[in-house]
Amino acid sequence: MTMFTARDLQAVWYAGKPPSLALRVLAGIYAGIVALRIALYRSGVLRSHRLPVPVIVVGNLTVGGTGKTPLVIALVEALRARGRKPGVVSRGYGGSNQVAHVLNDESTPAECGDEPVLIHRLASVSVAVGRDRVAAAQLLLAGGACDVIVADDGLQHYALARDVEICVIDGARRFGNGRLLPAGPLREPLSRLQSIAFRVCNGGVALADETPMSLVADAVVPIGGGASHTLADFAGRRVHAVAGIGNPARFFTMLRGAGLVVDERPFPDHHVFVAADFDFGDDAPVLMTQKDAIKCGSFVRANFWQVPVRTELPADFLERVLAKVPQR
Repeated sequence: MTMFTARDLQAVWYAGKPPSLALRVLAGIYAGIVALRIALYRSGVLRSHRLPVPVIVVGNLTVGGTGKTPLVIALVEALRARGRKPGVVSRGYGGSNQVAHVLNDESTPAECGDEPVLIHRLASVSVAVGRDRVAAAQLLLAGGACDVIVADDGLQHYALARDVEICVIDGARRFGNGRLLPAGPLREPLSRLQSIAFRVCNGGVALADETPMSLVADAVVPIGGGASHTLADFAGRRVHAVAGIGNPARFFTMLRGAGLVVDERPFPDHHVFVAADFDFGDDAPVLMTQKDAIKCGSFVRANFWQVPVRTELPADFLERVLAKVPQR
């Protein structure tokens, strides 16, 4: 059986390498499965469950991260500012416990996945995870914790009916070669975009029917506690940049843009870090994303820093999204 490494696939998806015959055949099979699944939901053979509260789904069409988590947090904060009680549901990818459950302050990335724990901590919001997003949402509703659900990474989870869909697009990599898995990075055909109300372009140049979004970093925060610094304080300094996210290059480019001398240390998305991953042979500062930092607390070192980001969107975007959220 032909095996494809992550590096091989990245070269095909984003670097112009032609997909092999095996990849094209597998993509054809995958396309048939996707089409059949959509048809079964449209015909009612497979059922979408409508919750008694509105549902906003934030997702993407491609494999890998596009910046969904910061947008989910921005939505949660906007809803709360308008008197709503949002709750978040997520699959909890990478967590060992895939049975639907609600996070608490002791929940760990190893148990629940890194992104749900990060959302719970940064937004102080009720989060439920599980393969069955409907069951996860019902747990939040049963506890009276929310009157609107934000589903993190749920565009393809059709079992959960939704009122508003938002697709986040990586502005640098876009949709790669435009092919379906595994010949390309697409989970669904590009035609799926036509049914999505809001398309958000993270970085790069947004198209006319897309909303531009930027992730901005100002501060650098010591993971083990202590005084924060500005990113500008590290300008001209050599740093080890660690990123176990969908597109590590985005993090490295941001640091270089602030004038840092970057030693790139990319890891797979959702990587489970161990202390040995950081044996770089010197005591240069180690800068990482918040998503990575929450997995390093048990072996934090004095030179470990996290780089928080804030979401910048057009002033009217969140208002336009929330205007489509029904009051039920």
